[in-house]
Amino acid sequence: MKARDADWVTDVSRAASRRIRIIAAGKAARGMADAAVRILRVDGQVGGIVIAPDAVSVAPLESIAAGHPTPNAASERAGRRALEIARSTARNDLLLVLLSGGASALMAAPAEGVSVAEKSATTARLLEAGADIHSLNTVRKHLSAVKGGWLAAAAAAPCHTFAISDVVGDDPSVIASGPTVGDATTFEQALAVLEEFGGARSYPPSVVSHLEAGARGAIPETPKPDDERLARARTIVIGGRRNAMDGAAHEAETRGYHVLQIDDAVVGEARTTAVSHVRAVLARAASIGRPVCIISSGETTVRVAGRGKGGRNQEFALASAALLHETPLSALASVGTDGVDGPTDAAGAIVDSTTMTRAEKAGASNPARYLDNNDSYTFFTRLGDLVKTGPTGTNVGDLQVILLA
Repeated sequence: MKARDADWVTDVSRAASRRIRIIAAGKAARGMADAAVRILRVDGQVGGIVIAPDAVSVAPLESIAAGHPTPNAASERAGRRALEIARSTARNDLLLVLLSGGASALMAAPAEGVSVAEKSATTARLLEAGADIHSLNTVRKHLSAVKGGWLAAAAAAPCHTFAISDVVGDDPSVIASGPTVGDATTFEQALAVLEEFGGARSYPPSVVSHLEAGARGAIPETPKPDDERLARARTIVIGGRRNAMDGAAHEAETRGYHVLQIDDAVVGEARTTAVSHVRAVLARAASIGRPVCIISSGETTVRVAGRGKGGRNQEFALASAALLHETPLSALASVGTDGVDGPTDAAGAIVDSTTMTRAEKAGASNPARYLDNNDSYTFFTRLGDLVKTGPTGTNVGDLQVILLA
């Protein structure tokens, strides 16, 4: 955190003379809101809402348990309530927004003429087609009344945002689809994303009509970075994937491992990225003493073509199995730091130099067949090699750990 940012944090904590409204949304909403209320300690001056996947209680704030990864009616209610809170602020108040991974789905307020179901169907179609987070958010911002800067634009008060990043690059305009940050993308670009990932005819007609109306200028664009309504809005990213890597590195060092941290983010389609990534890091680790722990992080994608069950971390691990089979005394884990990998109850999976042999004995000798059917969950269930942590209460992307003895 930069010195001027630290000064800003101090200013927020000294805001006792102001009425403070808190909007906390995401998988870490409860922890962030609880910390904010304890630090501020302004009786009667603090109010707002916590929006999380599960019911939480952080007095004196309201709470809504909303839908994730698919928005539901509660998500829309949460988004509308967040907008009401922002609009209720006066110029001398402070709007404190606390964002973390999952907030895009949890806090949803579709644009006029678009339903939550239609927006959810659009998001699901984009994900199935392999759209990355930047493409996904370009569309979501232009189908929303809260994302893409609209939340901050609704407030008369200064808007101060603290964000825990679950996206590669830690771009505040991408985290939670940037509800308090100006949006540099356009309706035209959103339409281009639909064409790239399946074509406009693959999406709900109301979604396409809304984006086309925006491209014609019939609907106002999202607030841009130089919008006067955002002049008193400011965002600090207080955590991200490197924090997870640092934690893993510290633990590995205490256990006697030499540590190699890979700074470049792991991105791309899980099944292909896994192969190139593992080959590259094994080559880099060749000159390092043993045992060695190689740590990386990022966020891959999955292009859904089969009818199986799994997630990007499970596909990443499965695609790595053959390479580790050729590397004695090796193991790899790929996990989501939120404890949830795709539509499964697993955070990810583990493979090692014995996986291929054990898979053959378990009747799962053809990993490629499981990958082709997007059925990595079934493969790892047969071997007992799923990682199940349960929801962790935060999200900073995915973490990969390779051990070489």
